[in-house]
Amino acid sequence: MKIKVVNRSKHPLPSFATPMSAGVDLRANIDEDVVLKPLQRKLIPTGLYVALPKGYEAQVRPRSGLALKHGITLLNAPGTIDADYRGEIGVIMVNLSDTDFVVKDGERIAQMVVARHETFGWEEAETLDATERGEGGFGHSGLK
Repeated sequence: MKIKVVNRSKHPLPSFATPMSAGVDLRANIDEDVVLKPLQRKLIPTGLYVALPKGYEAQVRPRSGLALKHGITLLNAPGTIDADYRGEIGVIMVNLSDTDFVVKDGERIAQMVVARHETFGWEEAETLDATERGEGGFGHSGLK
């Protein structure tokens, strides 16, 4: 599949790191360093604009290395980019650590995965079919 992209960043287009990578890394496109203080969140621009095909979405996800090493993750993760959105891709970063984190221009700050999705309609009902699980949720299956 080919996806139309406008690259207004100072960086090359995102690419797959390995032949079996699910997503591409998004880079910060900023003119000066951005400091994220503990528990602070900021929208970081990427300079990328995409036109996804109908029936697809792009999911913006945290990078595991930033999460493990620095306590940096993304709010609204995964963030959804709809096929009809034409604005700049932005990444909502948050610092969950107890120390400042500096975002530098060109730094890989998130990953983006493109996935097919279904559009659906509602069918109202008075009851739902019974299952073994039923209404069990939020830890219903125990610890083991």
